Formats: sequence, structure tokens, C-alpha cells
Amino acid sequence: MEMENLLAQFFDHLRYERNASEHTLRNYAIDLGQFYDYLAPADPKTGARRPIDVRQIDHITIREWLAHLHAAKKKRTSMARKLAALRTFFQFLIREGVLESNPAKLVSTPRRERKLPTCLTIEEVIRFIETPDVSTDLGKRDRAILEMLYGTGMRVSELVKLNVSDVDFRNRTVRVTGKRRRQRIVPFGEPALHALLQYMTVRENFLRNAPPAARDERALFLNYQGTRLTTRSVGRMVDKYIELCAGIHNISPHSLRHTFATHLLDSGADLRDIQELLGHARLSTTQIYTHVSLEKLIEVYDKTHPKS
Repeated sequence: MEMENLLAQFFDHLRYERNASEHTLRNYAIDLGQFYDYLAPADPKTGARRPIDVRQIDHITIREWLAHLHAAKKKRTSMARKLAALRTFFQFLIREGVLESNPAKLVSTPRRERKLPTCLTIEEVIRFIETPDVSTDLGKRDRAILEMLYGTGMRVSELVKLNVSDVDFRNRTVRVTGKRRRQRIVPFGEPALHALLQYMTVRENFLRNAPPAARDERALFLNYQGTRLTTRSVGRMVDKYIELCAGIHNISPHSLRHTFATHLLDSGADLRDIQELLGHARLSTTQIYTHVSLEKLIEVYDKTHPKS
């Protein structure tokens, strides 16, 4: 029942019976090795460890180890993975008749941290959107793309699917096809309309660059080959303008969607309306923007209140 021998048997099981990859084996070795080190630290001089009987390990021991990891500033995702490795190890011991129950199943998985999205200030987003050189065909197209991403909050994957027929220029709305092919109508502002109209005056130039059979007449946003833009192309385009726009760092095309939602919320928009505009199936997904706004509020308070 000594843990070191059982660990060796478990790794043989992973390698020869489950045909686990080297990457998987390495992760299990790290996670279970750290648990073993916690229970029986090696003597610094001899390397010897005191024997550990796995039957003496209970859920309290595992919780204490997780508390130890938390105190060591380990991420919750890392702690969750280590707990999952323990559960698999103990399940193997049940199969081998060593244990009757799995003590790790009595321990709740640490909830993952929810990373707050990157958001630009109003001044930053205006400066960034105005970076493209609109005296060129490419600049006109890129300005229209950035205006639409920020003006509608749509995903990049939704933007590249747009057809010319999806845009209602008179009413300033666009029909967006989101996840699971759900459609929604989203309004956009005068700046986005102006940028779109400017782009439409040169869109034909993009089509002329492609053989007639290869042209995508329906697609709204085209590359120089006259075919539909891809999400990767839009990502590269955004990266290019990040380098050209001083003071803007670590953003992605999706950051404009986050900025759209946060600015609406900061200006008093109802969370349910923002949910509809973003195409979120659940309100809980939209609620992350309340945390972004709260963080901003606390930051302002800390900087300005005399007794903060």
C-alpha cells in the first residue's frame, strides 16, 4: 500500500494500458509528484522519504494540500488540474482493489478565475479606429471594419460572414448571423455608416483584382484577391494598426467588442439590451461587463477620493 510503488504502477497503467502521450504522462508525474512531496518531503541529505500508506489519505488531507497550493499563489486552473490527477490516481487504486472509495471526489474543484476582458477608453478607441489611412482603398476598407466592430459589438467571425445584402444603409442596421446560426438585427452609428459608404465607393476595385470565377460578389468585406476576408486576416490587420497607434497595446479584434459593451454599460444601457446586441444566449455571459465597470469605478475612486 506504499504510495511510491502504487504511483509506479499507475504510470505503467497510463503508459501501457491507456497509451497516454508523453505530455500527459509528464503532467501526471508533475502533479502527483508535488502531492507526494507535500506528504513526504525528501530528506535534503539522503533523499529518503518516510513511507506513505495511501489508505491513510482522506479528503481533509487533500483539502489541506489545496490550501497549501493556494497559499503558494498557484492559479485555480492549475489546482483544478492537480485535483483531477489525484481523482484519476485514486480511481485506479479502487480498480486495483487497494481503496474502496475515492477521497478526492469529496473535494470540490476550485472555481476558475474569470479573466476580465481588455477594454479601451473612449479616447483610445477613437484614436485607434482613426489610424487607417483613408486616402487609400485599403485604408477605407480597414476603417470601415474597425468602425463596424466597435459600432456594433459583433464578433470578428460574424463580421467576415457579412454580405452586402445584410446591411440596411437607410436605417443603419445590420443583420448578424451569430452562433448556432441565430440572427439578430444590430444598429450602428453615423461614423460607421460614413466609413461603410466610403468603402463601398472602392469595393469594386477589390473585385477587379480577381478572375470573374473567383470573385465573391456577395461578401461585404473583401481582400485584394476579391474574395471574402478571413478572421485571421482581420487579426493581422488589427495587429498592424496596434503597431502604428502609439499607446495602444495588448488588444485583439475581440477587444473592440468588449469595449463596445463596456461603454454602453457605463453610459447607462440596460444589461438585457446589451445581451441582445451582443447575441449572448445567457445573461450571465453579459454580466462580466458589470465587473469591468465596477473595477473602473473603484480605480477612479481610489485615484480621486481624498479618503480612499
